[in-house]
Amino acid sequence: MPSPSFADLRSQDVYAAADRIRDVARRTPLRRSEALSAITGTDVYLKLECAQITGSFKLRGAYNALASLSAAERARGVVAASAGNHGLGIAYSARALAIPATLYIPSTAPDVKRDGIAALGATIDASSPDYEAALVLAMQHAERESIPFVSATQNLDVVAGQGTAALEILEEQPSLRTVLVPVGGAGLLAGFGMFLRDIAPQVRIVGVQGTRSAAMARSLEANQVVPVPHEITLADGLAGDIDEFALDVGRNSLDLLAIVTEEEIEAAIAWLYTNEGLVVEGSGAVGVAALLQKKVYKPVGPVVVVLSGANIDPEKHAKLVEKYGAQGTRAGTSATSVSPR
Repeated sequence: MPSPSFADLRSQDVYAAADRIRDVARRTPLRRSEALSAITGTDVYLKLECAQITGSFKLRGAYNALASLSAAERARGVVAASAGNHGLGIAYSARALAIPATLYIPSTAPDVKRDGIAALGATIDASSPDYEAALVLAMQHAERESIPFVSATQNLDVVAGQGTAALEILEEQPSLRTVLVPVGGAGLLAGFGMFLRDIAPQVRIVGVQGTRSAAMARSLEANQVVPVPHEITLADGLAGDIDEFALDVGRNSLDLLAIVTEEEIEAAIAWLYTNEGLVVEGSGAVGVAALLQKKVYKPVGPVVVVLSGANIDPEKHAKLVEKYGAQGTRAGTSATSVSPR
């Protein structure tokens, strides 16, 4: 099957996905942040995908994709590769739909994600050193056994499911002007970009990623896909290379791509717990890090920051909260960004 393009994405599929996942995925809260509103001088809201059933927005796309399979496809089972959260979404959805599931995850995946996948009954292969290696094994398995492979980024049903979070935001905040979205393989960005460009083109889409997961930034700068080193990062859900589809999504969706450091991500995780009472993983905290460090210059409100997940190992989270304490923001304020549009 040829790789999809941004032009293949349709906003009407988001509405269909919303109906399909309505009784499974949680409609997550959109909550005003008094502290961030004061810091930025405009209304800032937090989209709490960290409160999703599996602790991540990924359940939306995973369930929509699996529920869209034919009876014959379901009987063969599914295979997927994941840094962790897509795997949790697939495992949860597979159990709900009685579909056998095999997940290939990197050996570095956080225990909270690996243990969660196992608890949901999926088969796990964690022999790969990184996500790219896990992806290769998963695709080989799917081809060898003629089993549906459910991509976290290139599956159009997955993308439509992720777009339902954007639909919920617009329903509650129709005057939305700026949205901050974590960017890794661009599955979430594809859902938001496709839907907002069609339904609310006035919304400025700001992507955010870390310095150790900056495949999109480097590829946009080079105007071609650029492989990146496999570095350990708190934003593990954003790590790894991107593909041509993701680059196409980035070119057509992003107004700005902000980059935050590991220290800034750490500080944002602690800040969210101290100031908002929220447990958020590194990938989910990058948008707040960008606002705290003023990487987005004078954002026009209303602003919504997507907190994409909550799956951080408890010990690691406790150490970060202790490290930063009530201050919660020790990182610097140097601005780094890429403007693709």
